[in-house]
Amino acid sequence: MRVYLLVALVAACVTLLTTPLARWVAMRTGAMTAVRARDVHQIPTPRLGGIAMLLGLWAAFVLASRMPFLERVFTASNEAWAILLGATIVCLLGVADDIWDLDWMTKLAGQVLAAGVMAWQGVQLITVPIAGVTIGSSRLSLFATVLVVVVAMNAVNFVDGLDGLAAGLIAIGGTAFFGYTYLLTQDTNPTDYSDLASLATVALVGVCLGFLPHNFHPSRIFMGDSGSMLIGLVIAAAAIVVTGRIDPARLSEGQAVPAFLPILLPLAVLVLPLLDMMLAVVRRVSQGKSPFHPDRMHLHHRLLALGHTHRRAVVLMYLWTAVFAFGAASLITFTVAQAAVGLGVGALVALALTLGPLRPQRSRPAPPDTVPEENHVA
Repeated sequence: MRVYLLVALVAACVTLLTTPLARWVAMRTGAMTAVRARDVHQIPTPRLGGIAMLLGLWAAFVLASRMPFLERVFTASNEAWAILLGATIVCLLGVADDIWDLDWMTKLAGQVLAAGVMAWQGVQLITVPIAGVTIGSSRLSLFATVLVVVVAMNAVNFVDGLDGLAAGLIAIGGTAFFGYTYLLTQDTNPTDYSDLASLATVALVGVCLGFLPHNFHPSRIFMGDSGSMLIGLVIAAAAIVVTGRIDPARLSEGQAVPAFLPILLPLAVLVLPLLDMMLAVVRRVSQGKSPFHPDRMHLHHRLLALGHTHRRAVVLMYLWTAVFAFGAASLITFTVAQAAVGLGVGALVALALTLGPLRPQRSRPAPPDTVPEENHVA
């Protein structure tokens, strides 16, 4: 555990210290988020935070590759470097978009390329841990992998609309996911706790925590597409690495449900981004518009419309993510009934805080000093 904490600390420190450099680059290259009608921020803001996040991720992986405890993760396969390569590709794609505003088709092609390269290097969805279903076709496996990664990247992108929102959601959900993968490794391999999914997730959590001090309201820099696509790809890659590596027969008796967690937990981590994306697509298509047509109907916009302040809206979405992510992760330790009770209580508390006493008595528009909508795609 101490090794993983050190990896997270290095990722956080490097990201924290290099974010001012990313801000300087953004200002010099004109990578600024302009104020648009649908946005909640009032002043142009730099948006190349993904550069610092990538540097933090690289530092964490390079350090881990030199540590005896995690040596097997890097020598057993190329998957660790494949994740880093995919993250680098989407970050560079995001940098280009943050500077030159690429069209959606070019961005989608770049996302597919990054996911495909990562899959080609070994990070592929091969087995689905439901009744031992195995994807029998290599082409179908490649397609499924690319689809999962691209959906995850765009889900994070869709929800990334308030200061600190995406980074905080992934940090919270990633912490739950790391706890799950760490306990799972102890259960399935008691002699070796090193695990690629745990490494990728804890490094990602560190990167997000290192970026948050610069990004929480009022934000001095946005992560932009270079950051949102990066964290979406890494969390998806960690989920793919875990998926299919569970033998239900090796789990403790009476704990059959954990065999489904490689599918359930990533969905719980990304529940708000995925929900926001699905609602946006349905809403826009039903209105005869493109799924990528921007509007002010995202979940965070709705919270602001309820009368919550910028920070309170972000914290409420943090809370909902924690409820779903830790509720799902608890299945590795608790019974289904116990986990359901905990999830129900947590959901009731979150609902009460969303609609109840902390909400102002009267709905009001977002205050003029709120900052930002971080991305310009959704």
